[in-house]
Amino acid sequence: MADWARIAATLAEDGRVALVTIDAVRGSSPREAGTRMMVRADGRIAGTIGGGTLEWQAIALAQQTMQRHPEGHARTRGFALGPDMGQCCGGHVTLRIETLARVDLAWLEPLVAALRQDPARPVIVRPDARGIGQRVALEPGALPPEEARLEPGAELPQPLLLFGAGHVGRALVLALAPLPFSIRWIDTRPELFPTHRPANAVAVATTTPVAEIAAAPPGAFILAMTHSHALDLDLMAAALARPDLPYCGVIGSATKRARFASQLARQGLGADAIARMICPVGSRDLGSKHPAVIAAGITVELLQRKAALALARPGAAVRAQVGRA
Repeated sequence: MADWARIAATLAEDGRVALVTIDAVRGSSPREAGTRMMVRADGRIAGTIGGGTLEWQAIALAQQTMQRHPEGHARTRGFALGPDMGQCCGGHVTLRIETLARVDLAWLEPLVAALRQDPARPVIVRPDARGIGQRVALEPGALPPEEARLEPGAELPQPLLLFGAGHVGRALVLALAPLPFSIRWIDTRPELFPTHRPANAVAVATTTPVAEIAAAPPGAFILAMTHSHALDLDLMAAALARPDLPYCGVIGSATKRARFASQLARQGLGADAIARMICPVGSRDLGSKHPAVIAAGITVELLQRKAALALARPGAAVRAQVGRA
């Protein structure tokens, strides 16, 4: 991800700056698509797109573009690393060069302010008349508009309804703090919520936690780890009745799962729905019941499920990729 605060500070100081991004890669290349460096008018850089001849030519091209287009400009150029540069990678790289002018502080400064409050907010790109992608921090829970695209390296946060503010719940919220999850943290006991919480977690004290399931957005993950087995069961019954909730987990043992499966069947829930219940949750191979260790195992499982869903929904994945201006 770009250091937007540094970019804004450099632009305010110099009046111009260039962003060089690897827009696309075919075959082998020194760095992957989305890699970026900042180039100042005097040729100083921050970041790297892989060094070597490609980087030197990109710096020169960025400087040339800044000189010719002081009002700001965007361009792309392809490089065949073997024939054009004699590099052994042998792939093809498309670079996107955006030169920013002082006028771009109008969108950079609000972006920096928003990310300072919540660094996890995804950033969307809206090309302007010059072809430059103006960046905007997406509001929590919002989807990017059709005409926008996600900034390289950004991910839409995965909605997660986490029921339970006990020891494991608190450890899990901390483990997920730097990760792309939007957490609705729910408990009937408001006194259990810590005063300071990660920016991606909203605490909800309610006497009707099961009602939160009906209000959950499609695609949300549901994870129950409350103080009450009866409440966990009610939450699973409500969650499994919604086929649009792809992860329905409840903390516990294999014995708890068997008991819940029997009770859910007696309530009339079908076998296919019950089979979607994940219990136990997280890794069973870590050999510890420490809340932080349990939270680590659950975090891995949530990330794996998130990644699997992205692969299973190619249309959504395409929308999340870097677009072409």
